[in-house]
Order: sequence, then structure tokens, then C-alpha cells
Amino acid sequence: MSALRIALYQPDIAGNTGTILRLAACLGLSVDIIEPAGFDISDRSLKRAGMDYLAAVTLTRHVSWDRFEEWRAEGGRRLVLASTKAAGLYTDFAYLPDDILLFGRESAGVPDRVHETADGRVLIPMVEGQRSINVALSAAMICGEALRQTGFA
Repeated sequence: MSALRIALYQPDIAGNTGTILRLAACLGLSVDIIEPAGFDISDRSLKRAGMDYLAAVTLTRHVSWDRFEEWRAEGGRRLVLASTKAAGLYTDFAYLPDDILLFGRESAGVPDRVHETADGRVLIPMVEGQRSINVALSAAMICGEALRQTGFA
């Protein structure tokens, strides 16, 4: 199991969260959900998207951003935010094996205070005029690069 983690900031869409949980199960990553979520975490569509992989994921729920930050500070881990406002490409960032990769809400990303807290910010380049890539696809791309760089530790 990798020390790399995926964190989801107040996710809106159960299907995307379920898909990310399935990705994490297959790659040996843990997932942190920073609440409140825009759906019931035990929602049927979350279970449908995650299928039988959900039992294989280490999932930690944090009741708020502040509690998540307290937990993160105790572990001394870096926070790397995927953001359309970032300047650096996700492929140029130097990931560490115990980074936490943070993905924002599908509808609104993360608030400025969360953006400012991140130790690093990464961007997936897109064709001009497009808003964003699906959060589950973004997580797959960035996790893949982070794992590649860290030797799948």
C-alpha cells in the first residue's frame, strides 16, 4: 500500500467519488473525504460506482476542513492541490511518496483559504475555452504521475 493519499474536498457527485474510491483500491491509495459532502456517503450511487472495491479502500472521513488540517499537521504531510488556477503543470511537479493529493468540489473547486493552504498546486493543461476535466479523471492522471515519479512506493 502506498503512503500517497487522495483527499476530496466536499465532493458533490457520488458517482465521481465512487470512481475515485475504486481507483484508490486498485492503486493501493488511501482516501480522505473532507465533509460536508453533497450527498449521503452511504448513497447507493456511491456504492454502485465503487462496486465491490469499496471494502478494499482505507477511507477516512473528516467532519470539516479545520479537522482535516489538524490531522494533516500531526502527520506533517504536504498538500498538493489540483487546480485550474495553478501555474505549474502536474507533470513538472516533484511529488513525494507521502503527499496528499487534494481535489476540489466538482461544482466550485476549493475556497481561496484552502487554495492558499496548499504546499503545491498543479494544473492539467487543457484546450482553451474548456472549464475542467472530470474530477475522477483528474485524480487518475495526477495519481498516475505521482506514483510514476515515486516509483510506485
